[in-house]
Amino acid sequence: MVGRFIVFEGVEGGGKTTQLERSRQWLIESGWLTFLQSNGWVQQIVVTREPGGTDLGRGLRQLLLDSTPEPIQDRAELLLYAADRAQHVEGFLRPHLAEKSLILCDRYTDSTLAYQGYGRGLDPILIEQLNQIATQGLQSDLTLWLDLDVKTGLARTRQRGKADRIEQADFDFHKRVQQGFMALAQTHPHRIAKINATQPEAAVFQEIQVILSDRLIQWYGNPHFSPAT
Repeated sequence: MVGRFIVFEGVEGGGKTTQLERSRQWLIESGWLTFLQSNGWVQQIVVTREPGGTDLGRGLRQLLLDSTPEPIQDRAELLLYAADRAQHVEGFLRPHLAEKSLILCDRYTDSTLAYQGYGRGLDPILIEQLNQIATQGLQSDLTLWLDLDVKTGLARTRQRGKADRIEQADFDFHKRVQQGFMALAQTHPHRIAKINATQPEAAVFQEIQVILSDRLIQWYGNPHFSPAT
């Protein structure tokens, strides 16, 4: 048995990074990681992100998110994300899955379809083809979509300070991105779980915890203990 691949997705300000870290801590402190390790199903939990999950990717992340005097053209942006993903899949994700890691990842292929497809208006068929080339078919086992209205999300990003290049895009762009995530969730209900991210942080995590527990039981069976909350 190989590892499992869990992705956190959503618009800007949705709380992905925070909820990913809360999930990592809960998996360790609840007893789930010990249970999985004792049965030889999982060796470790690893955390990663796109873009920037590899040494090469960190350089690409800087190019993609920092504002530059020369605007990045939409197709160039798409190809940079594809290059980051190809490196990430072959250099990080597949090796860790082969080593029975439970991977928690901040963004993956759905972000490209939502941002570059719905947001930028690029051909979704082209994006699907590039994703296939970059991933060689590797999909998430579970995607947690933190659903948040755009106005609230952008207000949260402004509170954090300086906005990155993507966050600086206009409201209509971010609205189209949100519509993209909604369409993807409707198309892939078996893989994408919708989370109400308008709630307080603790309530959002309670939803995530229920979904993670159900999916872990589906994958590995009942642990015969009561995971700590």
